[in-house]
Amino acid sequence: MDLWTPEREQWNKGFACLSGVDEAGAGPLAGPVYAAAVILPREIEIPELNDSKKLTEKKREALYGLITARAEDWSVAFVTAEEIDELDILNARMLAMQRAIDGLSRKPDLCLIDGNRDHGSRIGIEAPHVTLIGGDGKSASIAAASILAKVSRDRYVSRELEARYPQYGFAKHKGYGTKAHYAALDQYGPCPAHRNTFLKKWKAGRP
Repeated sequence: MDLWTPEREQWNKGFACLSGVDEAGAGPLAGPVYAAAVILPREIEIPELNDSKKLTEKKREALYGLITARAEDWSVAFVTAEEIDELDILNARMLAMQRAIDGLSRKPDLCLIDGNRDHGSRIGIEAPHVTLIGGDGKSASIAAASILAKVSRDRYVSRELEARYPQYGFAKHKGYGTKAHYAALDQYGPCPAHRNTFLKKWKAGRP
């Protein structure tokens, strides 16, 4: 599949500088949600570039290095677990993506946003943008952003949170609600990295 089709459509409309934007980590019980914004050189070839979810961890790590080396500009941002609890996850995702866009040193003419949502109840994407459902598998720019967001979040959770709270096994499950993670919650209770609003079912099921 040609991953440059969405970009070509926008270039033909006169949008010269495009940024792909995506987020990672909306579903886990713990840790931040991350987002990335990436401006790639036109039609640059990055072998095996694809949606981060379709790649192995090793391949994502290799592509992270290629993308950050070859991109014209890129930015990674996050929203903390505490902010997620305060805002809700949809608003937090929008905030993370807007922060990533704001972190670019160049101002894009248009942002290609993965998904079909560009606002929550309180926060929306302020930069000029279009949404693209399944964009991480259709657009080179969004695919690149999906990889930077996913790798950045995985590194933070498996290194920083693992070192700080080794009893939860963050390096293995990355904060997702696995059996082992729930077992650790049962044994130790939540830590400051947990999203309390994501633990309602777990709390309701406790004796």
